Amino acid sequence: MLRRLARRNSPHASSAAAHTWREARYMGRNELVARSGADPFRQERRLRWRDHFSLSENVLFLPHMHAEHDGLRIAQLSDVHVGQATSAIRIRRAVEAVNDEKPDLVFLTGDYVTHSPKPLPRVRELLAGLKGPVFVVLGNHDHWVNGPYLREGFERLGYTVLQNEHRVVHVNGAPVTVLGVDDGRTGRDDVEATFRGAPESGTRLVLTHAPPTVDKLPAHAGLVQFSGHTHGGQFVVRGLTEAIFRRAGQPYISGHYHVNGNQLYVNRGLGFGFGGPYLRRGAEPEVAFFTLRREHAVATAS
Repeated sequence: MLRRLARRNSPHASSAAAHTWREARYMGRNELVARSGADPFRQERRLRWRDHFSLSENVLFLPHMHAEHDGLRIAQLSDVHVGQATSAIRIRRAVEAVNDEKPDLVFLTGDYVTHSPKPLPRVRELLAGLKGPVFVVLGNHDHWVNGPYLREGFERLGYTVLQNEHRVVHVNGAPVTVLGVDDGRTGRDDVEATFRGAPESGTRLVLTHAPPTVDKLPAHAGLVQFSGHTHGGQFVVRGLTEAIFRRAGQPYISGHYHVNGNQLYVNRGLGFGFGGPYLRRGAEPEVAFFTLRREHAVATAS
């Protein structure tokens, strides 16, 4: 189960109103609440509209994970689309926002370029400097442009690229299994190969670009899948956008889902919007943060 706490950093929001909300009591739904505290983009650092993005806080309840991982922090970036579709300032500010939070793990879930190979060298430049263990999967656009080039570039940064592979990393003295399934949109996803030889219990986190891969995961396995691809619907018109995505075989558009006894989070992505050539409405660019919890904790409002 997930409880969502959204921090929206808008050039139009007043600092007093936007950052002093209190935590909600409701545990059965995804509640939108802003965390108290200083705006990471203070008045003197306000973003232009084309550089804007939102920070979302999400609490994931995983009763079967290792007890040592209660409170573990994850950051996720997705669908950066380096090039004219995304402000370079937005990307660097997003990297800064991730590092400011000091997460235990950082996940990058695909589509670092769009159609042209020209931005390829800038991917490594703009996404350099992420701190902590960084795990990467590729998206459909990456494979269409030059997947091997991107993999090599990320590995030069010290990031771990997973293509139907898994890795075990120790955090707080206990193992986290990170399972990276390759892109399903281009037919490269192989869940069986990804899980082969992996631990069958404990803290297990799945990365893959296309959300529908969640339907191929082992059922009722206590897994969490982190994906992107949809841009949160990109241009959201209630009812119409959902119908179009379902027709295209993309029933999971944005946010948190329960699927076959597992969980899925679909990131709205950082690119394709605000000042670029692509219209974006009702689906703000997103940097997502997650806190893992073993049990529900009822919040007490003061």
